[in-house]
Amino acid sequence: MTFFAHPFLADLSPVGRVRALAVGAAMLVASVASAQSGTGSAQSSIEANYQRDRAACMASDSQHERTSCLREAGAVRAEAMRGARRGGESQEMLTRNALERCKRQPAEQQAICERMVRGEGSTTGSVEGGGMIRELTIMEPAGSVTPPPAQPPMATPPPAPGATPLAPLPTR
Repeated sequence: MTFFAHPFLADLSPVGRVRALAVGAAMLVASVASAQSGTGSAQSSIEANYQRDRAACMASDSQHERTSCLREAGAVRAEAMRGARRGGESQEMLTRNALERCKRQPAEQQAICERMVRGEGSTTGSVEGGGMIRELTIMEPAGSVTPPPAQPPMATPPPAPGATPLAPLPTR
């Protein structure tokens, strides 16, 4: 019974499996390192990592192992060139993107959105839990309270035509 999911690993001897896994791990470490390196020379760094991975692949004894290793190294390079690795995004870039999203808010809410992006307020929840809730409490001074205008006393309506007015009640 074989526990390896990839048919390439199932066909190898135990030593070949270890070697293939070691090469794969080295390529993974190299790709993460290249994704986290600076963006100024990102392409040259990606290319240098690819050349290192390629050299490690060429050191393989098996043609089948070498072909698969080269294919994987090429895929890692292509993915890094597309910029699909998130590890290279800096906090500054994430903040800039969030501030850009604030521009899509209604005009009266943009300043509040920018304040929350810069860290004001509180944040609860998590992405795993379904979402993050950001809250910013703003205290506004109360304006001067003016009483509503006084209603003039209600005038007595004129008597209906043909009706006799009643005499006022005597006061005690």
